[in-house]
Amino acid sequence: MKKALEYQASKDLLKDKVILVTGGTSGIGKQAALSFAQHGAEIILLGRNLSKLEAIYTTFEEKSLKPPMLHMLDFESAKEEDFIEIRNAVEKEFGKLDGLLNNAGLLGEKKSIEHYDSSLWRSVLKVNLDSAFLLTKSLIPILKIPNNSSIIFTSSGVGKKGRAYWGAYAISKFAIEGLVQVLNDELEGTSSIRVNAINPGSVRTSMRAKAYPAENPKILPLPKQIMNSYLFLLGEDSLEISGQSINSQ
Repeated sequence: MKKALEYQASKDLLKDKVILVTGGTSGIGKQAALSFAQHGAEIILLGRNLSKLEAIYTTFEEKSLKPPMLHMLDFESAKEEDFIEIRNAVEKEFGKLDGLLNNAGLLGEKKSIEHYDSSLWRSVLKVNLDSAFLLTKSLIPILKIPNNSSIIFTSSGVGKKGRAYWGAYAISKFAIEGLVQVLNDELEGTSSIRVNAINPGSVRTSMRAKAYPAENPKILPLPKQIMNSYLFLLGEDSLEISGQSINSQ
């Protein structure tokens, strides 16, 4: 979508908006949280590593940004009541939620289906799909409170066209693409919530390095270079965009 790729966000695009980001302690999620805050949003960060959460909290302070609300949760072991607890905490603190970026992800292993470890398969699907479903499900009631809230799911090129050896990761992203379409169809006409997916493409992150260990990372864009699409879909210049899966490059 050309408009998203070329989007230039105003400084106060997300002023007074409350946005929750999963997988926000590294890579794309970390940069997204910082970018949203730099454009006026109050941030809630979900992560499984306390030291990394504390480190990004410090980064916010160093950049003179309003410190984020932190919530530690390991998606591999999380239960539905954990996500309900998050909703209750957000509603108590803010009274609403304007945006949700489902970005947490687990790569798993690049092996054939024949040789894929079944326990790892379940872990990847739990982090990439089940937790995104449960979190979104629990947060919909408070996403309905403000007008024009936005849900973004992180997709992938291997969630649009299957590729050998991408296993559970690819399957989870195909499912995310379907979840976006189903949820959009359910919410369309009954609420002002927008639901979209973003395929970030090839980006200089630790997950990319794990997937392509021989690749030169210097040829890849940094996470901060692909934020236009995320800002576009969270802001109110995308009110007519829902049920879409867009590329950030």
